[in-house]
Amino acid sequence: MNEKALLIQVLIALFLYVNFLMIFTFFQKEAFRTNTRYILFAHTLICDCAFLIFTDMLLLLTVARVAMPTGLCITVCALLVNLNVATPLTLTAMSVERYVAICMPLRHAELSTPQRAVHAVLVVQAMASVHVVVMLLSLFAAAMPPGFYSSSLVCSLVMLNARAWQKHLSDAVLQLYFLLMSLAICFSYVKIMGVARAASGEDRKSMNKGLKTVLLHALQLVLSLVQLWCPLVEAAVLRIDLKVFEIVRYFDYIAFILAPRCLIPLVYGLRDESFTLVLQYYALFGCHKRVAPVNGHKRRSRSTKKQEAGTV
Repeated sequence: MNEKALLIQVLIALFLYVNFLMIFTFFQKEAFRTNTRYILFAHTLICDCAFLIFTDMLLLLTVARVAMPTGLCITVCALLVNLNVATPLTLTAMSVERYVAICMPLRHAELSTPQRAVHAVLVVQAMASVHVVVMLLSLFAAAMPPGFYSSSLVCSLVMLNARAWQKHLSDAVLQLYFLLMSLAICFSYVKIMGVARAASGEDRKSMNKGLKTVLLHALQLVLSLVQLWCPLVEAAVLRIDLKVFEIVRYFDYIAFILAPRCLIPLVYGLRDESFTLVLQYYALFGCHKRVAPVNGHKRRSRSTKKQEAGTV
């Protein structure tokens, strides 16, 4: 354990603390559990927490040079591949939800329900699993050496991509994912911007906030996309100097793996006044006594409004 690994442990511990606190806050209020936006937000937090825990576990095992059975390594890598794709897919769904809320307000109550939010989460997981299936099929088709699956190795996704075509196939699938997600986010942004220009007063402020949210989702998507190019840059640097390679790889891990996952709490947690008030209450162990309504931006009915209006 060197200083760099210890710094990563501190950052991951901080991110996990904030994310777990937000997950706890989400489950404490019915108004959050019945709101599509917060359900999708909680899904991203859960995916990111699991991703950080498993990547940190692999980091520690790699630093300690601890071997892992190949079957277990394949299972962990498959889970990481799923989680890595599930987060940007959920962000795309959240951007589309903002498009529906702002550009189709009369149908928002009909389309944005807890049941549909759960269905959206299932669709996200199904789409993310496509990449896992491609990875597993390519691994079995790569004709690995005899005894590979019964051996042990220092677990890494790179170790499972023994053939160059496996990496190319995985990159092609990810590029397709990000192309579709980029189109969906750009479509949502353009439509919301068109409505925002025609609005005025409080409606315009709300729509401008929606535009900023979609832009932050796009920034997260760009950071995730840059992550695909990192192995190419690292491979080129490795041919030049090993020490520079270690520095570049360390920077890539913090900037393009940790950073995108710490932006999510800033986008949907700390920027949301209702959620922030409840979060402060639990973070300060009930010492934050300010009373505020805990509800969504859009109300489905007067009865729903009464149910969702809680106090801290």
